[in-house]
Amino acid sequence: MAKTQLNVRVDEGTARAARERALARGMSVNRYIEELVRQDTGEAGRTFVDAAADFMKQYESVFAEEFGEARGTDSGEARS
Repeated sequence: MAKTQLNVRVDEGTARAARERALARGMSVNRYIEELVRQDTGEAGRTFVDAAADFMKQYESVFAEEFGEARGTDSGEARS
């Protein structure tokens, strides 16, 4: 896979944390950052979105009661 150089500026604390975390995992800072981005855009991100959607579906009526009419209900009926 071809690599592209990306320069990022972060504060010293963030840079130190990235170096320490990468070292603890036995990888380069480049690889560590690459893994973080893959996790964020990959399965972990999809899992979070799926779980959030499931949560909202389960508690839709509670939110409707608290905050008003629910949008996009399956039955299409208006709530009071």
